[in-house]
Amino acid sequence: MKKFDVAVIGAGIIGLSTAMQTLQQFRGTRLVVLDKENSLAAHQTGRNSGVLHSGIYYAPGSLKARFAVAGRTALVEFAEKHSIPHAICGKVVVACTDEEMGRACQLAERGEANRVPARLLPIEGIQEIEPNVCGVAGLHVPSTGIIDYVRVCEVMADEITKAGGEILLGHSLEGIHSKPDEIVLRVGEKEISCRYLVNCAGLYSDRIAHMSETALSDVKIVPFRGEYYTLVAEQKNLVRNLVYPVPNPSFPFLGVHFTRLVHGGMEVGPNAVPAFAREGYRWRDIVLRDITETLLWPGFRKLASSYWKTGLGEIRRSVSKHAFVHALQRIVPAVRARDLVRAPAGVRAQALTATGVLVDDFTVMSDDHMVHVVNAPSPAATASLPIGAHIAGILGERMALG
Repeated sequence: MKKFDVAVIGAGIIGLSTAMQTLQQFRGTRLVVLDKENSLAAHQTGRNSGVLHSGIYYAPGSLKARFAVAGRTALVEFAEKHSIPHAICGKVVVACTDEEMGRACQLAERGEANRVPARLLPIEGIQEIEPNVCGVAGLHVPSTGIIDYVRVCEVMADEITKAGGEILLGHSLEGIHSKPDEIVLRVGEKEISCRYLVNCAGLYSDRIAHMSETALSDVKIVPFRGEYYTLVAEQKNLVRNLVYPVPNPSFPFLGVHFTRLVHGGMEVGPNAVPAFAREGYRWRDIVLRDITETLLWPGFRKLASSYWKTGLGEIRRSVSKHAFVHALQRIVPAVRARDLVRAPAGVRAQALTATGVLVDDFTVMSDDHMVHVVNAPSPAATASLPIGAHIAGILGERMALG
């Protein structure tokens, strides 16, 4: 049986950041990263649109606000050090109504509180930045950027192995047995021993927590699929960089938007529809256990009953390209259905309470020998370095590493 000081479950950007920074802070730590997939960043990290978020959206003082702002700066420095493709290109948030203009003003105030530079501009000023947008006014956020998150993960993995850590891909965790002085992980026919366990399993983080006998009675991961299109080459210059609508404050989703891709091209989306599987990247992807857990969760039923109109709108945009295009045309009227080509979807691991509340902030739980990342949706990739440093600090302080 192989023995380690720390085992990290999940080779997405949060797990890799945590592993890398634990090894950097506590040299000589015997550490392993386990993932059931055969590649790094196979799910949320590798399927997002690659945005480096500014931190303007998030409640002042929240982990999201603090870690997104610090994380964007740290990730740019990391990218420059390791020659990772990225660009700080800025974005505009377009208000189409007076009500949305009021929310844009609130975003500007939130940006000031979070120390994120942003300018409220009349529509003429917004059109100097993005000539094809339409609305009443908007917000220019120059610090937003784009980056290759898969390449970030590859570099983090290199740093982990250079520091003496191991990464075991294709190793699915099937059982956890806690003893007084160690935790035994059953991985296929193998057993791995560790002193401390870090759960960065994303879509499966709640199940790993339950497997370890950690009580998460009030929270369940509910998967939401985000569907994307790309603009055809002839229309890729319709938008120069990033164009967003003013978000609905009731939901932690930002609405369908235009995103310049770091390797070229333009992506539009995502919407947000409940997925029928935790890896439900298509409507036909159905896992009975996953959908049953979602439907039986009282929080999902309460959420659905409260926001069924919004949910139907998201589903309509999923099944109808015309409806999806109509949402885009509110901010960029020139886009047409013929300009869009289906792109791979992503699935967001969203924590939902039993009372029907979508957990907004990052949530990390810990006890004497385990750390569980319970909720880490967007902007977790942007915030990955501060999140990893935070978890490494928990390991050091509460678990006496080093």
